[in-house]
Amino acid sequence: MPVIGIPMGGGALGGTDALYSILQMPPGIPVATVAINGGANAGLLAARILATSDDAVLAKLKEYKASLKDQVVAKDKKLQEVGYKNYTK
Repeated sequence: MPVIGIPMGGGALGGTDALYSILQMPPGIPVATVAINGGANAGLLAARILATSDDAVLAKLKEYKASLKDQVVAKDKKLQEVGYKNYTK
């Protein structure tokens, strides 16, 4: 089974210690690691893994990626209209 490590932020080191502990897995135990507090990206990575053998998941991922593109295009349009000094989400 694939393993995805999600280091959680907190404590004196802000999650860096958690990140290092995941990265130091011994040989033979592969772990995909996302950013500190990267639960959303971990979910997307898991969906991409599942999509290699599930057409329904693949279709949902394609829809999600299209919606992300639409959001970026809309934000760019607004940025071009109002300028970076006046831009707010």
